[in-house]
Amino acid sequence: MPELPDVEGFREVLASCAQGRVIRRVDVRDAGVLHGVGPRGLRDALEGRRFGAPERHGKWLLARTGGPTLVLHFGMTGRLVCGSPDDAVEPHDRVLFTLSGGRQLRFRDQRKLQGLWLAHDDFGVDRLLERQGPDALAVDRAEFGARLSARRGHLKTALTDQSVVAGLGNLLADEILWRARLSPERRARDLTEADLRRLYGRMRGTLRSAVPAGCVPPRDSWLTGHRDDPDPRCPRCGAGLRRTRMAGRGTVWCPRCQPEG
Repeated sequence: MPELPDVEGFREVLASCAQGRVIRRVDVRDAGVLHGVGPRGLRDALEGRRFGAPERHGKWLLARTGGPTLVLHFGMTGRLVCGSPDDAVEPHDRVLFTLSGGRQLRFRDQRKLQGLWLAHDDFGVDRLLERQGPDALAVDRAEFGARLSARRGHLKTALTDQSVVAGLGNLLADEILWRARLSPERRARDLTEADLRRLYGRMRGTLRSAVPAGCVPPRDSWLTGHRDDPDPRCPRCGAGLRRTRMAGRGTVWCPRCQPEG
């Protein structure tokens, strides 16, 4: 599932492909990815407008036009692709935006679990994002600690709750907890100030490393690089990794490096 680094990569695709360009045509090939707006409404709202600088909040991408804002969420398999109107259309290309200068931006998504919304003003954007916590790259340490300390559940569940902090998904949460040497089964409200400082620092460091890669990279020195091995071992201590499910998500951690106590 796309997480904050992936969506930051999509923001860069949108900026490099479409920023400053006029939307000449909107071609909706599958209305199943539209939410709260139909194909004609999307065309009428966007054709003739110019894409401005895109913004990202957590896993959401905002494509502003100086009027309506196109809001995108990529679900499990969504992505943005930049090309030419002459490029062959792929089976999972759901919406095509033909732009001035001979470019075309495509929303491509196999499973269609999320999609595109249209906000007519800033109030509409705020309403779409009202349940989102602060962005994981922007939140300061004090607010991060306060939000986690207010949660009653497990630490892994709190980190992946978008209303606590926006942008962290399954892979990032496991990676950050492994780096912070904290068990995913710890209670979020039981963390000490030292735990919170370490967790915040490891989150920031993990994001700084992952954003340039446009994903959570499966490097040999990362937990992510070993979670799917047949006999997964901790890249730090060599102990066997443990697997479980928390809040419906596959969770991997090292019982030696991340003790429960």
